[in-house]
Amino acid sequence: MTTLVTGGVKSGKSRRALELALPFSPDRWFLATATPFDDEMRDRIERHRAERASSFSTIEEPVAIDVEVRSRMIVDCIPMWLNNLFFSDREGEWDAILGRFIARLPDDVVIVTNEIGMGVIPADPLSRRYGIALGLANARLAAAVDRVELMVAGIPLRVK
Repeated sequence: MTTLVTGGVKSGKSRRALELALPFSPDRWFLATATPFDDEMRDRIERHRAERASSFSTIEEPVAIDVEVRSRMIVDCIPMWLNNLFFSDREGEWDAILGRFIARLPDDVVIVTNEIGMGVIPADPLSRRYGIALGLANARLAAAVDRVELMVAGIPLRVK
């Protein structure tokens, strides 16, 4: 089953993705999009690596998620992937990469994303473009998967 797990920051999305991937065969994959650009992010990446320990083979790919997607995989996370594109001056490529990613989705993948458009509209143009792109990407992913869960205070709510 293909699943999109969404929600706010620290709402339990990554933990839930790990739970949903438990039924996958022991040959599990984890596609990590984060890049260690500062000490805090390096610590966060290490915590996530420790959570999944030896349960997953990790692929670290900040941009080419369409090339690296495979069966029995968690993709964590779409907002960081989009961030990587924006800050490497490749903002215009997200739509095409996402289209190829969706076209290659296997039957057993869990995708993690964030809901960021439920609050204040950002004041600067870059942040507004990012929020719009993430909202559009989330909508396309939600339409493409079998199940969507919204994490609220650590509790998964079935949306689709």
